[in-house]
Amino acid sequence: MKTSLMLKVFSPFDQSLLGEIPMDGKKEVEIALEKANSLFQDRKKWIPSHQKIAILEKVGDLMKSKIEELTITATKEGGKPYQDSKVEIFRAINGVKIASEEIGRLTGHQIPMGLTQASVNRLAFTMREPIGVVVSISAFNHPLNLIVHQTVTAFAAGCPVIIKPASTTPMSCLAFVKILEEAGVPEGWVQPLILDNENSEALVTDSRVNYLSFIGSAKVGWYLKSKLSPGTRCALEHGGAAPVIVEPDADFKEMVPALVKGGFYHAGQVCVSVQRIFAHESIARKLADEIAKSAKKLIVGDPLDPKTEVGPLILPKEVYRIEEWVNEAIKQGGEILCGGKRISETCFEPTVVWNPSQEAKVSKEEIFGPVVSVYPYSDRDEAIKLANSLPYHFQAAVFTKDLDIAFDTVQKLNANAVMVNDHTAFRVDWMPFGGRDTSGEGMGGIPYSMKEMTREKLMVVKSKYL
Repeated sequence: MKTSLMLKVFSPFDQSLLGEIPMDGKKEVEIALEKANSLFQDRKKWIPSHQKIAILEKVGDLMKSKIEELTITATKEGGKPYQDSKVEIFRAINGVKIASEEIGRLTGHQIPMGLTQASVNRLAFTMREPIGVVVSISAFNHPLNLIVHQTVTAFAAGCPVIIKPASTTPMSCLAFVKILEEAGVPEGWVQPLILDNENSEALVTDSRVNYLSFIGSAKVGWYLKSKLSPGTRCALEHGGAAPVIVEPDADFKEMVPALVKGGFYHAGQVCVSVQRIFAHESIARKLADEIAKSAKKLIVGDPLDPKTEVGPLILPKEVYRIEEWVNEAIKQGGEILCGGKRISETCFEPTVVWNPSQEAKVSKEEIFGPVVSVYPYSDRDEAIKLANSLPYHFQAAVFTKDLDIAFDTVQKLNANAVMVNDHTAFRVDWMPFGGRDTSGEGMGGIPYSMKEMTREKLMVVKSKYL
């Protein structure tokens, strides 16, 4: 029986109540773990690959029939503008397709034998097996696509998965699980739980969990890793403070729209949003002014309005935090070129800050809001040092027409991915995606997650006929 507590889900734009969902408790955690572990331990219950492919194809078809419904749900609870939420739904549908196609690529390989006298008359090869029970803890900013990345990957890899959505955006997750059930996913293979922090920790740290997929704050992620049961593997996806290096020969016509999109998409609530732009001093102020000019034109407001380009922050407290950080930047010498103020309790103006102090929070921490800072530099290597100076290293970018400078900058930037002549928030769901250092460990991206959710087993056959 569920607890008597209810999770209230509010619209991040107008704070209206969207719904109430019963919370799960200690008992539901135990039931879910026992069910998932029982499925994994009994190989007779494992789902054949052809059956998983057929189920996922049906999942994709069902999602296509519910695009508008899924878009509205994600927009209402997450606050991402309607036009961007619809793109997310299409990405999620394609993600299911990618996972289905990757099932046939989860293969082992032959290991050469006979290279020494001791290894003659042997044949060796590896096989990939599911790692076991997966627990996924998700974030709010992509309420459907992240759920797909953290559940369909596990199911496709052959792992029972327990998914705990963000408390601010659980409705997309529950809607997706219903689609999975309708498509024929057998009971227990994908289980959603609505949990508080205490029960979430109990779930994650249980010895029956073989793999943790966590998307969220570094503080929580590293803490949970420290509590994992021995042998539990994990992938942690945290935040960043994405840097961009801009050389004097960069193409303004292509660069400015890219940087505006990368900085203000979903009100900057993306772990790889453009945050710190280091531009050569000969063009820096011009670039900052051009970005500010475009940012001023962005339509901020109700995410359900198809014309809206920048929606609300996920919680009112985040609006006040961002306001404090911007005011601090001003006090420490930063100049506001546009924005800088609250529009309402839930929305903040798209903001461009010119050359704030490197000691200001907008320069040192992930702002996770619609704020971009521009800094002039005279020496590119010094700019790269500043870009690398923070403990967060996820995705970065460089804008230049010079191939040598591009390669040199890519090599010197501390990041898992560097975009050349594109913004830092670029991503497709089949590419590797993940942070390094404080920004996380392990690798996301559907094919890469599926591989991490499996492990290799070696078989060596000895025969005198070999």
